[in-house]
Amino acid sequence: MKDGFIDRFLVVISTALMLTAIYTIFFYAPTEIMMGIVQKIFYFHLPMAFMAFLSYFVAFVCGVLYLIKKDIKWDIIGSASVEIGVVFTTLVLITGSLWARPIWNTWWTWDPRLTTSFILWLIYVAYLILRASVEQVDRRATFCAVMAIVGFIDVPIVFLSARLWRTIHPVVIKSRSIDIEPAMLTTLAISMAAFLLFWLTLLRIRSRVDFTELRIRNLEKIRRGGM
Repeated sequence: MKDGFIDRFLVVISTALMLTAIYTIFFYAPTEIMMGIVQKIFYFHLPMAFMAFLSYFVAFVCGVLYLIKKDIKWDIIGSASVEIGVVFTTLVLITGSLWARPIWNTWWTWDPRLTTSFILWLIYVAYLILRASVEQVDRRATFCAVMAIVGFIDVPIVFLSARLWRTIHPVVIKSRSIDIEPAMLTTLAISMAAFLLFWLTLLRIRSRVDFTELRIRNLEKIRRGGM
């Protein structure tokens, strides 16, 4: 009962904050002079990229904890986080392409940021394929933990790619400042907060589904053993 209330509360609050973010994006933030209305995609694109990074970081931490403690709960949280991360990474690639078409006059270019982001997507899609391919629970959890740890290496590479190599990808967050106007920065902050709460809500609900399935399987094993 308590968990259900918390879930509903998070859904309501995250929805309200997301609607607030959408309002500020389209009615409060000024339109960028050079890029025009298409620049507003970044208020979705950038937060989703950071939520993807956060998802893979959580999976990395859960992978380490599972290998140390062999507690299946870390496997469940880690896999849920990867699923969410793959969804956000997919949306990042799509929104990036939508922005690139009018600005770069192409849907895709093998820019270092785009290339490393696509590799990141492939790594964690492979994680999900691996997870679906291994039936034995402990082996699956171990393999996935290792893959989550190794795959996370690409996250800082993606983040630093626009700084390490010559690239046409814009860098919004620079080393000492954020190079946007105050109204745009406020809008970006609200959007970041909205997506963070949305991410937390998704992770909690998705993890609870897997925990419930695990309890059901354990009860079925007990029932069969009693028979």
